[in-house]
Amino acid sequence: MLYGLIEPNSHAMSQTKAALRLRAKEARALLSPEEIAAYSAGIEQRLLDLLDGFETVMVYVSKPLEAETKGLIATLNRRGVRVVVPIIERETCSLRLSYLPDPSVLIPSTFSVPEPIGHELPAQPEDVEAVVIPMLAFDAEGNRLGYGAGYYDRFLCQYPHPKKIGIAFSCQQADCIPADENDVKMDYIVTEKGIIRQNGRAV
Repeated sequence: MLYGLIEPNSHAMSQTKAALRLRAKEARALLSPEEIAAYSAGIEQRLLDLLDGFETVMVYVSKPLEAETKGLIATLNRRGVRVVVPIIERETCSLRLSYLPDPSVLIPSTFSVPEPIGHELPAQPEDVEAVVIPMLAFDAEGNRLGYGAGYYDRFLCQYPHPKKIGIAFSCQQADCIPADENDVKMDYIVTEKGIIRQNGRAV
């Protein structure tokens, strides 16, 4: 487990977040490909239970070392769920959305994230009922650290209605992550070990 302390000012908070990101990356990098595959499969099973009943779900497309989502996307498509994936717009620091009925069109794009470039099927954020979000680090209170660019926080501040589900490996958990008014809490956090609700209660 990673450990962090809440600092009183924004500069110290920024430094603390940077240190936690580094430690989380180091912890995740120690996982073998076999562990990543096995842990991701466990996360996927919990997600499929959690997402049962949702008709339109936004899912990030994983890149190396992240909790894998390609199997989840394929299974949701087979279930008849409308799968939406984010496309990173660096110019506006925002996310635009596309349906993904066919994952074979994905190609590595911005930040090496696979995206359906050239095969976009525009989706409306208002239609999304749940969002599966990557996390670099997290704590038991539902606080999340991403990669630092704020794409998901901005999106979720603008569209707060979907269920927010963060996923990561348990080794990326921190004791406490500093948060301010721009940081959006997760409703659920899913790891290979279980599900944490926002109130910190494990299920």
